[in-house]
Amino acid sequence: MIKSVVAVILGGGAGSRLSPLTSTRSKPAVPIAGKYRLVDIPISNCLNSDIGRMYVLTQFNSASLNKHIKNTYHFSVFSAAFVDIIAAEQTPDNPAWFQGTADAVRQSLRHINQQDFNYVLILSGDQLYQMDFQEMIDNHIKSEAEISIATIPVAAKEATEFGILKKGDDNTIQSFIEKPKAEILKEWVSDTGETMKSQGRNYLASMGIYIFNRKTLFNSLLEDFKDSTDFGKEIIPFSIDKHKVVSFQYEGYWTDIGNIHSFFEANLALTKDVPEFNLFDNKKAVYTRARMLPPAKISGTTLEKTIIAEGCIINASRVENSVIGIRTRIGYGTTVVSCYIMGTDYYETMEEMNASVSNGLPKLGIGERCYIKNAIIDKNCRIGNDVRINGGKHLSNSDHLLYTIKDGIVVVKKGAVLPDGFVI
Repeated sequence: MIKSVVAVILGGGAGSRLSPLTSTRSKPAVPIAGKYRLVDIPISNCLNSDIGRMYVLTQFNSASLNKHIKNTYHFSVFSAAFVDIIAAEQTPDNPAWFQGTADAVRQSLRHINQQDFNYVLILSGDQLYQMDFQEMIDNHIKSEAEISIATIPVAAKEATEFGILKKGDDNTIQSFIEKPKAEILKEWVSDTGETMKSQGRNYLASMGIYIFNRKTLFNSLLEDFKDSTDFGKEIIPFSIDKHKVVSFQYEGYWTDIGNIHSFFEANLALTKDVPEFNLFDNKKAVYTRARMLPPAKISGTTLEKTIIAEGCIINASRVENSVIGIRTRIGYGTTVVSCYIMGTDYYETMEEMNASVSNGLPKLGIGERCYIKNAIIDKNCRIGNDVRINGGKHLSNSDHLLYTIKDGIVVVKKGAVLPDGFVI
């Protein structure tokens, strides 16, 4: 374990752009790939990079996130490794909640300061990527930087959505601009290397991943920029003229799970023959809570490019280009196309199923003869027989009691009950 580094994982804000998935949980607690949570990604990257001391900062809807971390990350009593939760708290010195990413770390310094470290690795809890932080740390030390920023080359059409950095020949950051207009992009071209240039990726976007020297972090948050609340919008731009800020260029797969569309696409991308985010890499394992579930049981179902988590009971007619989460039950004659079904937190017994049917309530899971396309089915939903959900661009954005439509994607809310014959 790298003893000189402490990682701080930011739990994020209210996550309104991921609503309704974040109505009862924080962004890092949102289920991904059928069995993981988003927070598992940065934690796994740390563990795979031999970084074992991590703090997760939480504030909004943090109960499920806290429970997941508590039940998942257990280390040997002889190890110095830990994943600790720091919840936003009101104190006599600071009665306010976290006001931004920088303020969250500032308010947590008194807890982090109890550790012995030289460098602080600051990560976001809502990104999907596989990165060896050891390479970034080595580059930080070698370049004698005070702050390092992980950057990813992007094309012009994407550059307007990110904070763009311009670097010099020695990888030192010279300037920064937040979401530049298309007409001034030419002024922000950086040397990203021949391979990236050939793909039209000439701009360096900040990934929201930072390394700070201990002294630099404390001085920045407590003295130099004590009124600043955000790293990306304030601390980093202000630091460029004051400190040596270096770019660490990353060229692997990375996506920011910022909205329903990106979340949906990131999950379905896992079903490709060779996905860019590789869950099957022994050296880059993704860790999560170990559940004692039975293997999936599938009967009479045609499967095409589909990921199925453990504990599922599937009798569907066809499942295509979909991610099926833990304990999912799908009835006979049902077709599922381009969907992320998160699954359930428990099984219904036969007695409970019969009682549900007797009371006119659909069984937990998806019923028979349904057609579901371009949808996200949140946890613990009850979808009756002959239900038809046909998502797509023909649907306008709207919010309803049982579901929400965003960018043509139908999101059935957690615990929703769709009766027999329901149509969207």
